[in-house]
Amino acid sequence: MSTQDAEHRPPAGTVDDRPRGLTGWAAAHPVAAFVVLAYAISWTLWVPVVVGAGGAVAQVLFVVGGLGPAVAALLVTRRIGAPLGPWARQIVRWRVPLRYYLYALGLPSLLFAIVNVELAIVGQEVDLALLGDRLPAYLMTFLAVATIGGGFEEPGWRGFALPRLQERFAPLAATCLLALVWGVWHLPLYGLGFVGPMVFAFYYTWLYNRTGSVLLCILLHGSFTPALDHLVLRADNLAVDVAIGATLVAGAVVLVVVTKGRLGFDAARNSAYRTA
Repeated sequence: MSTQDAEHRPPAGTVDDRPRGLTGWAAAHPVAAFVVLAYAISWTLWVPVVVGAGGAVAQVLFVVGGLGPAVAALLVTRRIGAPLGPWARQIVRWRVPLRYYLYALGLPSLLFAIVNVELAIVGQEVDLALLGDRLPAYLMTFLAVATIGGGFEEPGWRGFALPRLQERFAPLAATCLLALVWGVWHLPLYGLGFVGPMVFAFYYTWLYNRTGSVLLCILLHGSFTPALDHLVLRADNLAVDVAIGATLVAGAVVLVVVTKGRLGFDAARNSAYRTA
């Protein structure tokens, strides 16, 4: 339980006036409350998409459903009486060193360049001429994800859940837990493909821990999605799927090993992100 989010146990012999009922449970278990609410909001809105509805309404519900984690974070923060300011300021925190912008905007492209090299090495035909044709689609997808699309999951996953999980668990364990919750959240849309997002979580944890910036995590989300959609320069097949999975897993393992499992975490800095 976060000391930021729940009232301290009262001294012996005094009246316990801590909130009861739903508010009391949320105050005692803010991450669990957030997860339940995020799933409830998103999965409810995605029902028409899952059952095959089309048209503009389904598209709107798809996008709005993706905001479930952010809305859940906002509602739980208000419900437990925690200040909204520190949580909101993370979303617009842009004053970070340039190298973290390079990481957020460039790392996905680098990883998928490696994927293309691997495919060429194993004899898969990689068509570099496709790159020029796909760059406009890459940029459009980046802008869509970073402004109205999946990037706005990040105020929930990284801005709310991650720092609280890291108060209770080691950074690696916290990331694994969040990766599972985040991945399964995608289940209605991706089916068994929900395991894919789980690998990305390690890259986000390091960036958030080093910067405290949800904005940078939004940019990273905006970079990963179009890289996955547009930067593999050949038709999809089993070799492509294996190369992508192996490269992302290997990169995550390198990040964990290089940081000795800390993934950029510093307890004092994490606390400051919660209160600044």
